[in-house]
Amino acid sequence: MTETDRIALSGAPGSPYTRKMLAVLRYRRIPYRFLLASVDGLAGMPKPKVQLLPTFYLPGPDGELEAVVDSSPIIRRLEKERAGRSVIPSDPALAFLDALIEDYADEWLTKAMFHYRWSYAEDIDKSARILPLWRGVSISGETHAAMAKAFAERQIGRLGVVGSNAVTGPVIEASYRRFIAAFEAHLTRQPFLLGRRPGACDFGVFGQLTQLAGFDPTPMAETLKAAPRVFAWVGMMEDLSGLEPAEGDWTPIEAIPETLTALLAEIGRVYAPVMLANARALMGRAEAVQATVDGQAWTQAPFPYQGKCVQWLREGRAGLGDDARAAVDRALAGTGCEALFA
Repeated sequence: MTETDRIALSGAPGSPYTRKMLAVLRYRRIPYRFLLASVDGLAGMPKPKVQLLPTFYLPGPDGELEAVVDSSPIIRRLEKERAGRSVIPSDPALAFLDALIEDYADEWLTKAMFHYRWSYAEDIDKSARILPLWRGVSISGETHAAMAKAFAERQIGRLGVVGSNAVTGPVIEASYRRFIAAFEAHLTRQPFLLGRRPGACDFGVFGQLTQLAGFDPTPMAETLKAAPRVFAWVGMMEDLSGLEPAEGDWTPIEAIPETLTALLAEIGRVYAPVMLANARALMGRAEAVQATVDGQAWTQAPFPYQGKCVQWLREGRAGLGDDARAAVDRALAGTGCEALFA
């Protein structure tokens, strides 16, 4: 194996998307080298247009390395470039559900992660002390204290960006509790969301849960108490390189269990109305997203990327064949997710 055979990426343990992608690479047995800026340095590596974690360093159209971010498109690029052990179901209808659940994890569960981390004193203290050290474990005590204070103040000030405030906080927490309860029930039926092998959606959920169930004290305690299977699943997902998947391990879309339908109903209950309100705000060039979730007013700044997510999902559904689209519509009927495509 040459050095060019190994994919280079940089990130941090406290980034759910970094953990998501590292787990994908391990499961798919794709050789990689993980760069920690504090240890390895990133000198000579190209810089992304937007600073997001993880950053992959992949060949561009001219063959030169370029910095690439955004986990979902990277997963799909790797599917085309590296054969075997796919995380995208072969059935187009099931692949669409996979994409929908992955987006819920990336765009909604991350609200719970950010909310818990920067709303509770114990969680704030732990994150403020530990996260800066993942950027440089050998920094001085004075530098560490200053970084911890500045980092916490900045992140707490950004709570409104994800929609967390005194009104929506209880909505976010109630949604997280319902999610782990529904996922706990689902894990009694099968080990992954879409069958007996992991899809991209499993890795999306896993990434957020590495923080919610594995790092931040408040949601970690809630998860351990209410959903021990979910807590155990997070540890299992970290390295699935030893799993030997078969095509028959995907659950056919016409046979998905009611436990998955219950998870889809939770997605339709919270994610769908906020994503639709965000899309409307972007279209109308409004200054604020206005939605109602669980009877509570939801307000946040418009988020252009999430507008693209809705567009991509709609294009994905429209691009399905008639039979696959009908199968998707049957699976989503009554869950609230169908509103995304009305």
